[in-house]
Amino acid sequence: MIETHEELASTSGTLLERLASGAAVPEGQWLVANRQTSGRGRQGRAWFDGHGNFMGSTFVASHAGDPPLGTLALATGLAVREAVLKHLPPGHEVLLKWPNDLLVKGAKLSGILLEGARGGVVVGIGVNLAVAPDLPDRPTVSLAQLGASPDRDAFAQDLALAVAQEVERWRTFGLEPLIRRWVAAAHPLGTPLRAGEGDDVTEGTFAGLGPDGSLQLRLADGAMRAIHAGEINLSNRS
Repeated sequence: MIETHEELASTSGTLLERLASGAAVPEGQWLVANRQTSGRGRQGRAWFDGHGNFMGSTFVASHAGDPPLGTLALATGLAVREAVLKHLPPGHEVLLKWPNDLLVKGAKLSGILLEGARGGVVVGIGVNLAVAPDLPDRPTVSLAQLGASPDRDAFAQDLALAVAQEVERWRTFGLEPLIRRWVAAAHPLGTPLRAGEGDDVTEGTFAGLGPDGSLQLRLADGAMRAIHAGEINLSNRS
């Protein structure tokens, strides 16, 4: 169920509008755009619109007994990683950074944004297949720079399947196995991290995830702090 458009303001915005109007949007429906004029990332950032990249959104419905919807960020990160690995030449390590960024040698390969919707959540995903943005605050990378040349539509099919499988695992088995798999795919325990921005920054090292999926940050004095939201970056300190 992949619906492709030449141009949309935002794939997530279009799905949110449909849901708000009462239109029937089945779980697993995808909107994919060749171009977005108002794509958005976390904290209101504009999303890079690179020709040949993947830009798409899907809907996940909320059912009684589901884990908390916010933990879909972890499941989606695993799904994007699985799809990426199918198209990446051997020899490249793809690591997760909480909650769902993909990194290759510390450079950002993809971005995921969850937005609450009528009856569930809209998941927006962008993956640098062909070209990466030049950002002032962080390194970025594309699959093309890593020697891959994935077809966007083939990637979309692989991603849709991977997301469907991860959502089913999330519903069926809950958070404990999801968290174990996520930590195994993340940067190593002890990796220096920086939580927050501007004057409100906490530095520590990666100590895994809590049972609710929160980031566990070990501070310099040995204390543990649970991070439930906010900007997380690799720290430059050794």
